[in-house]
Formats: sequence, structure tokens, C-alpha cells
Amino acid sequence: MRASIFRNHGGPEVFEYVEVLDPRIRANEVLVEVKACALNHLDIFVRNGLPGIEISLPHILGNDVAGVVREVGELVSWVKTGEEVMVHPGVSCGHCEACLSGVDNLCREYDIIGYRRDGGYAELVAVPGVNVFPKPTTLGWEEAAALPLVTVTAWHMLVTRAGVQPGENVLVHAAGSGVGSIAIQIAKLRGARVITTASSDEKLAKARELGADETINYTSEDWPKEVKRLTDRRGVDVVVEHTGSATWAGSISSLKNNGRLVTCGATSGYDAHTDLRQVFYRHLTILGSFMGSKAELLQAMRFVRDGKICAVVDRVLPLSEARQAHELIENRAQFGKVVLRP
Repeated sequence: MRASIFRNHGGPEVFEYVEVLDPRIRANEVLVEVKACALNHLDIFVRNGLPGIEISLPHILGNDVAGVVREVGELVSWVKTGEEVMVHPGVSCGHCEACLSGVDNLCREYDIIGYRRDGGYAELVAVPGVNVFPKPTTLGWEEAAALPLVTVTAWHMLVTRAGVQPGENVLVHAAGSGVGSIAIQIAKLRGARVITTASSDEKLAKARELGADETINYTSEDWPKEVKRLTDRRGVDVVVEHTGSATWAGSISSLKNNGRLVTCGATSGYDAHTDLRQVFYRHLTILGSFMGSKAELLQAMRFVRDGKICAVVDRVLPLSEARQAHELIENRAQFGKVVLRP
């Protein structure tokens, strides 16, 4: 099969589009012919190299996959060859207390397709049978690939962890990101008033099309001050934080008393300063959030089928153009997801 791989960590120039061996499935796995694979910031981190994380090289990235089942392991009875599927990116052991409690994203053996195991920047990918579920017929391949990781992440943040309620004010950072674009929609689905930030007026216009009530261009405005103005100086009930050090202090100050900050990432850096007086004086809650369970993605997919959560695809590139796709993400030139197609 053909795949975009890298043999050494580094910048986007490390990608090679080459012929590699087809993956071989285990008894509990299925082989999926990749029709589309969406990018995530995790791809950038893995390509650059993560301290303390050993990744076998050469490596194939790609967490978000949609495709057609081509081979089924002998222990997999719930999916058949030829079925169109989407892939939940989270891989867990399936037998520990966390997995059996329905919080498989907290499994100590948790992995992500395309992280420490090969992923979807290829014509074929081997995945656990429990990770595939039917692709809605209403979705194209690019839309199907754009949804899994960011949808389960945003759902876990807003619904499970922060428990967003109708009428609350929710601040969503980076409207143009995958998580941001889905978080806007889920917050509106929960009945919240959404304030969002982005780096350009063009992105803010697209955010309003997704349902954002108020928008802030963080490059030209004092955005924490603007958040206070938009909430009559009270602050927001919830901040959806996934950018890290660049926005962290402002996110804390943007919360109202008893407010909740939920964080799933740190694309701008991990070293974030917290004034603890703000936390205990104002009864703030800081919630960590990592991925989401298989069940949560199935819950969210009901709203995808109803058209209440929509995939946001910026552009589609051929699999051979993985380098260009990474450059777009690193330059924040996209709104929503960049998708590769074999």
C-alpha cells in the first residue's frame, strides 16, 4: 500500500510518500480501507517528537479515519466486509476497571490510533473491531473523518465534565480549530450563549455561522476585558480551554464566581501560570478532560445524524500532500479540519 510516513522526527519536510507493507490484523481487529483521514494537533506533536514517548519509526500518523472494512478478524462478529465505517480513535484494554465502568478513556493502557500505533495516513489501517461503528449514510467520507476525535473530545468537555446548562455563558477559544468548531455547536445544543475567539474576522464570521452569539478577535482586542463587557462584568460560567499558556491566565480571569474551566490541551505551551487566589477566593473549578469514551461518541453521533452537529471541513488534500496539510495546521491557516484522501 501507499502511505505518508516519517523516518525521523522533525518538521513537515520529514514526510515521505512511499510504498509500505500492508498491515496484518489480529483476531480482534479489522482492516479498513481508508477513504479519508483528518488531521489533529496530536499529529504535529508526534511528528515533532514528545519527550519521554518512544514511537517506533518509521511511523504512520492519523487519528481520524473513515473507510470500508476489507478484512475481519475471527473474533469480530459485529461488522462485515464491505461495510462503511467510522473509527473511534481511542484504544483501550477492554478489561480493566475503567474500561468495564464505561470510562475507557481513563484506561492505563490507553492509546490513540496514529499516536504510538500506525494510523490513517495510508491506504489501509488495522484497528480493533470494537473501535468501528457504522458511518451515517448522510455523511461524505471527508465529513465522517472530520468528526470522531474532536467530537468525542468536545462532548466529554462540555457535557460530561463541565455539565453545561441552558442559559449559561460559555467561552470557546480558537473557533477555527477542530475542537473549537465542534464545541461551539455542542454548547449551543446545550442551550448556552456562546462567546468565541479567533485570529481573523473571516474566522469569526464562520463561527457565527456555526451558532456563536458573540465573537472576539483576540489579535486586535483585549479579549478578557471584552468577555467581561459582553457579560456585564460578571464573567462566563464555563471556559473551553485547549490552547494553554497563551490564554490560560485570561481564561481564569474571564470566569464568574463559581465558574468552571475545562481543559483538554495546550497547543500554545504547557507552562501556564495560575494565581491560586483567583481559584479559592472565587470558588473556581478547574477540570481536566482527556478524549472521551466510546459510549460518549455514540451519544454525540445521534445529533450528527439529526444534523445538529455538523462536520467542519476546511479543505481536502491528497494523501501525498501530508507536508502541506501539516504546514496549514501549524500556520493556523484553516477553519475546521484538514482532511487527507488516499
